Amino acid sequence: MKLLIHGGFFSESSQSNETKIAKQKAMERIAKNCFEFLENHTALETVVYAVQQLEDDTLFNAGIGSQIQSDGIIRMSASLMDGESKKFSGVINIQNVKNPIRIAENLQFVDDRVLGGEGANGYANKIGVPEFSNEIPDRRAEYEAKVAASGKGTVGCVALDKQGKLAAATSTGGKGFEIPGRISDSATVAGNYANDDCAVSCTGVGEDIVSVALASKIVTRVTDGFSIKSAFEKTFNELAEFDGFAGAIGLDKQGNMYWQESHPKIVFAAFDGEKFTVFE
Repeated sequence: MKLLIHGGFFSESSQSNETKIAKQKAMERIAKNCFEFLENHTALETVVYAVQQLEDDTLFNAGIGSQIQSDGIIRMSASLMDGESKKFSGVINIQNVKNPIRIAENLQFVDDRVLGGEGANGYANKIGVPEFSNEIPDRRAEYEAKVAASGKGTVGCVALDKQGKLAAATSTGGKGFEIPGRISDSATVAGNYANDDCAVSCTGVGEDIVSVALASKIVTRVTDGFSIKSAFEKTFNELAEFDGFAGAIGLDKQGNMYWQESHPKIVFAAFDGEKFTVFE
């Protein structure tokens, strides 16, 4: 069993050292909690559980900590992929739900597995998800002052369970002050992808991640015979050609972990039951 989570990029210029330490402690707590959960659950269940905890923590830019768009509204995106079934599901620009990843989880079991905007909200209402305001005072203050203090944070998790099954999940509250209707990578196969061989979750500038199909390309290369390290390096070299801003975590079926970022200050955490590490 193996587990990797990420909490997005850390904006050194706009966040205090206290916030940085708080994020590291939160990552440690969540990673250990989720590894214990993985002991008796599938990889798919575990990545959802992990991302939900990150969505519930105001330190991270997802769920309750989401950024506010240029029209003053919070819109969130999240996705989930089961490496065994090869099913991808997600919601794009959903509003007023506490945990977008849970809606993505529910969509794993229906025919129309990616929903956006009003359709995503309508589906959430249909399955009985209560409305929830994701706005916190700090985000409103940032919006009014035109300061995106959380940087480009997106959260995610990849996991390998006892049965050797892989899964990946990703959730984001956006980059802040974007044009309403903008679609990030988080609810696409560029930002979140898994199969029998590898699982990857990304964070950073969605447009850059989509431009190189980051997650799906890394996973495909592993399937084609690349080591996870080589797959990451080759794909990030393509990102570097236009100075793309991104980071990713990955896990292959042998339990090999790998993570890489094009710019420093991304917050990663890895836990294998014995050793916990925070990378930033």
